[in-house]
Amino acid sequence: MNDLHTTNQQRLVSLDVYRGLTMFLLVAEAALVYDSLLEASPEGSALHTFFIQFTHHPWNGLRFWDLIQPFFMFIVGVAMPFSLNKRMANAGDRSKVTTHILKRCLLLFLFGTGLHCVYAGELVFELWNVLTQLSFTILVTYFLLTKPWKVQLGVSITLLILTEFLYRIYNPSEPFEHGTNFGNYMDQLLMGKINSGGWVAINCIPTAAHTIWGAICGNILLSNRPFSSKIRIFLIAGATGLVLGYGLDLAGITPIIKRISTTSFALASGGWAIVALAFFYWLVDIKKQNGWVFPFVVVGMNSIFIYLFAEILGHRWLNGFVGIFSSGVLGGLGLGEQLISVVTALLTLGAMWYLCYFLYKKKIFFKI
Repeated sequence: MNDLHTTNQQRLVSLDVYRGLTMFLLVAEAALVYDSLLEASPEGSALHTFFIQFTHHPWNGLRFWDLIQPFFMFIVGVAMPFSLNKRMANAGDRSKVTTHILKRCLLLFLFGTGLHCVYAGELVFELWNVLTQLSFTILVTYFLLTKPWKVQLGVSITLLILTEFLYRIYNPSEPFEHGTNFGNYMDQLLMGKINSGGWVAINCIPTAAHTIWGAICGNILLSNRPFSSKIRIFLIAGATGLVLGYGLDLAGITPIIKRISTTSFALASGGWAIVALAFFYWLVDIKKQNGWVFPFVVVGMNSIFIYLFAEILGHRWLNGFVGIFSSGVLGGLGLGEQLISVVTALLTLGAMWYLCYFLYKKKIFFKI
């Protein structure tokens, strides 16, 4: 096998798998799979301990589910150099590509704010959704795409330092406390309210680092470096993020808090995102162990569509619709309520996956 990655002739399947698996996990949440499994697991049991990882940490700490949004932001960044090259080849005019990116970011912003209206059941203006944040991170990363990697890395570090500075200068004694931090202050200015769960809109600033780091990795994947060199760079970068992120938390300097995306959280979660990319790249594109990837690729091909569908109709309508039939049949067989809830959630997930499969077979791909 040639040790050079022929990206131009061969699709990067590992990125499709990485994106698809991340979206599949998000769809499973909307189908209420994790909620039902957690409820069915006895508290204190190994299963309960496992499924608690599919919920966000209440504040200072890091669970697996806290990594999903950083993964999503990072994956978008990895794909951007590939997308830019393709669009430049088709359009041949950078101004047209820029116009497309601006429209895309506007749509993401509108989708994100619109979802909060759906959640609230009324018109509201809230900026906590991942799509709203993504509209900012894509825009920042786009204007850095053609810059040297040192400039890109420098900007990402500057964004993290800025975040750290703003939190500490606003409330020096308790910079990261819920209700009294700089993020809460900005939410009051922007929206006249703070989020009861502790989420803040200015997470888009440190989270932009994830998308920028993704773009740096995407450019490395596009390069003619040997496979081994790419993997080595990813592992060193990922390990650096992990050491710095967890180190800041363990040293008591900056706690890992996903809900306000502290610097330590951005570094640690970014480190995991890069390590995951190295793993999927090694397993799928280098070792060609891709017999299992199809179910996830199908979901990833319509990622924004299925995310919106799941958030709007997944647990708000589809789960209840499926429950009419699962409860009617399984309840008549004497199965318990918790087991029926698990089956209903899995059937709901299956229905949403099949929707992705149907669109894939029909070659219908929703792009923005």
